[in-house]
Amino acid sequence: MKKIVEYINTAKQESDKPFCAFLYDMEHLCTHVQARVQSMPANTRYFYAIKANSELPILAALAPIVDGFEVASIGEVRKVRSVSPDIPIIFGGPGKSDEELIGALEHHVSLIHVESLHELRRLNELCGKRNTVMPILLRVNLRGPLPTATLAMGGRPTQFGIDEGQIAEAIQLAKTLPHVKLEGFHLHSLSNNLHAAEHVKLVQYYIQLIKGWAAEFELTLSTLNAGGGIGVNYADLNDQFDWELFVSELGPMLEAELPEGLTVLFECGRYNTASCGYYAVEVLDIKENHGKTYAIVRGGTQHFRLPVSWQHSHPFVVLPSERWDYAFERKEVNNIPLTVVGQLCTPKDVLASDITVPHLRIGDVILFLYAGAYGWSISHHDFLSHPHPDHLYLE
Repeated sequence: MKKIVEYINTAKQESDKPFCAFLYDMEHLCTHVQARVQSMPANTRYFYAIKANSELPILAALAPIVDGFEVASIGEVRKVRSVSPDIPIIFGGPGKSDEELIGALEHHVSLIHVESLHELRRLNELCGKRNTVMPILLRVNLRGPLPTATLAMGGRPTQFGIDEGQIAEAIQLAKTLPHVKLEGFHLHSLSNNLHAAEHVKLVQYYIQLIKGWAAEFELTLSTLNAGGGIGVNYADLNDQFDWELFVSELGPMLEAELPEGLTVLFECGRYNTASCGYYAVEVLDIKENHGKTYAIVRGGTQHFRLPVSWQHSHPFVVLPSERWDYAFERKEVNNIPLTVVGQLCTPKDVLASDITVPHLRIGDVILFLYAGAYGWSISHHDFLSHPHPDHLYLE
């Protein structure tokens, strides 16, 4: 974080504009992801789910490191192809249009995760018109029971995947269609899981399921996509997913359980990029209203929607700035609960609520940590037409 702080301090001295930027520590990003890829057991492949952060410098930095990219739209396919003409792409997401399926073929996507019987039939027809065969995984919404996590993608009614109760019909249909090749299954059921040992058990459960389907329906399978779902603990940054425990237990489990010829894919997003990113915003005003103290910053949830989306107070630190350009006294507060809000005309524009900080002044910078995933990428950038933040990629 040292280089981030140094950059902000220098920029504050050189510019009259209130500071507002996303900053990325690119060395940390590459080192973090490289370590994960290198520690993966045999018969696995590690993909980056670009929905977490699809900025082109992030993709360009990760392309030489990861085994491929997971995408969820034709727009994301094109982003990936703009940084690499041949890196493997796996394409998921509900509601793919014909344009997207055709685009996937034209951009040589490696695997398509088929989410319904209708999508399966459409893909076969589109491939038939082009005299090609597309490798696919069937995405299944499992019945469970499944471990708990921040977000459940399966094990209950959702728009994702084929109901496990319909899997026999889906497999039998796929086997009859000449222009798709069933390579395996996509079983991403959880998002933001923080429990390493439970995640290994989840993958083991997936393997047992698909071995049963392979035997029942006489399938030769090459691929299990176990999804991503490895989480980030925003409530306690010192208590993160235990990666070392995960890979130390995953390896022996795969050696014992994984059928010969089967590869397990992981498609992590948030876990790769969250810790490399920061959202830095200057305090424009501090005021009291109905007994609460508010720090109003240059920016808000139109830039960084994650806190309001997840209904949490995002972790931050205060960077003191000695610059003060006004003749009157500078307002400050000490050791009282603060609510950090943005510039939008809505009371929902809240980044952190009732957080006690030792010292804060107008003109200081609030630096939100672990802001490299699902920040800018999910935010309503042009609401109220405020200026966009700078995007800085620091080597």
